[in-house]
Amino acid sequence: MELFECHGHLMLDGTEYARARARHGGGADRTALAENLAALRAAGVRAYRDGGDPLGVGLLGRDMAEEYGIRAASPVFAIYKRGRYGSILGRSYEDLAEYRALLSEVRRQGGDFIKLVVSGIITFREYGELSCPGLPAGEIRELIRIAHGEGFSVMCHANGSEQVLAVAAAGGESVEHGYFSDDDCLSAMAETGCVWVPTLTAVEAFLARPDTDRTVAEATLTRQKDAVRRAARMGVKLACGSDAGAAGVPHGAGAARERELLLSLIGEEALKAGNRRILEAFFR
Repeated sequence: MELFECHGHLMLDGTEYARARARHGGGADRTALAENLAALRAAGVRAYRDGGDPLGVGLLGRDMAEEYGIRAASPVFAIYKRGRYGSILGRSYEDLAEYRALLSEVRRQGGDFIKLVVSGIITFREYGELSCPGLPAGEIRELIRIAHGEGFSVMCHANGSEQVLAVAAAGGESVEHGYFSDDDCLSAMAETGCVWVPTLTAVEAFLARPDTDRTVAEATLTRQKDAVRRAARMGVKLACGSDAGAAGVPHGAGAARERELLLSLIGEEALKAGNRRILEAFFR
């Protein structure tokens, strides 16, 4: 079974965000990218979908990846609502005119798809708490509708049941993370064919961090695993993405661990189907 990394960040290196970003302060650093791509190749990764960054690093990494026998795709940068979570991933919009301008910029730079950030991240302070409010369902639907109208597939960072449901119902091609999804979310993903990339490894990595409430992290991960099992039974397509590059999630090793976790929950054939769907929807 081929190893896929369906959610990673080539700008990052599995350590501290600020340190990894600093290597690209003068422009995308080819040496840093070569290190990450070499680690992916050594682990056997054959396809890599980048999640975007504000410096264009992932885009250059996509173009370098072929040298390492890796097929890669990039959104150039993620798009988020100004004042909400997302600045570490890309560029913000305030209104739909600015959003449309960002879509034009993705096209101009040769991006393969659109990455939207429609919710916050898990705080690990209190169970179920996210770093900021999610976007309203109506706005999520409109963002996806416009992106589809421009011919783009849409990858959505979404946590929280309201936001995940909105993404799936609007026909978003993939939900990233999807923590705290309920059965309504799973039903919508199954019905519309939205692929879920549950990034179990990214939360597992928090278990070893001293700044994390371990009880909260364990409860969060347990809930996600239970939801993944139910999703597979309901016909949701699931794909292997570890959030590679995030702290504690090295390139290559992260994808291998994510595959191991998913295979223990849903089996090989189900995982193959989700991975194939990501290739079809997001890779040229």
